[in-house]
Amino acid sequence: MAKTTVVKSQSVYDVHPGVAMAQKWIAELRDKTGKSLEDWTALVKKQGPDGHMNRVNWLKTKHKVGHNSAWGIAERVEGGGDEDTPEAYLAAAVRYIDEQYAGPKQKLRPLYEKLLALGRGIGADVKACPCKTMVPLYRKHVFAQIKPTTNSRIDMGFALATHKGKLPKRLIDTGGLAKKDRITHRIEIKSAADVDDEIKKWLQVAYDLDE
Repeated sequence: MAKTTVVKSQSVYDVHPGVAMAQKWIAELRDKTGKSLEDWTALVKKQGPDGHMNRVNWLKTKHKVGHNSAWGIAERVEGGGDEDTPEAYLAAAVRYIDEQYAGPKQKLRPLYEKLLALGRGIGADVKACPCKTMVPLYRKHVFAQIKPTTNSRIDMGFALATHKGKLPKRLIDTGGLAKKDRITHRIEIKSAADVDDEIKKWLQVAYDLDE
């Protein structure tokens, strides 16, 4: 635990909730299936078929492994799951951001940094947990996200499904409500001038809705 705390304190990001879930799954896998993750990956490499879905189906049909576990095992056979520890995830988080804002999107990096600081400043319990294509902001759940959608635009997304009242035209419906996604609306950010008091207002609203 002490080591995890040290690593986290040196990062501007927070450990994704999925890491704890993955660690729990790995710890319980032997009791549930009779084999550890290492045992399963070795077996699949030695006896299993090629291809992700073929491996998933082989584990499910031949060995009666549940779908989620079969998927996770197959993913790790293929080299996935490198972020199963807090230390590995935080290292990957930095890489995700560098990759998101590489090439033509590099000019968006200052806007991203400004939005990240604004989002984190909404509350002491805000967590920023980068994924490969976006940065979700968590309280209890994802209440906002920062996504470089094009080479010239970042979308600041908000979880406003339970908001009562009229929304301004600047808040674009993402279709998330119909798809049961957390993020239901977005505001387009193309310049520093777009990171204004209205962005802060809706970040606060989304944050408050996630009590």
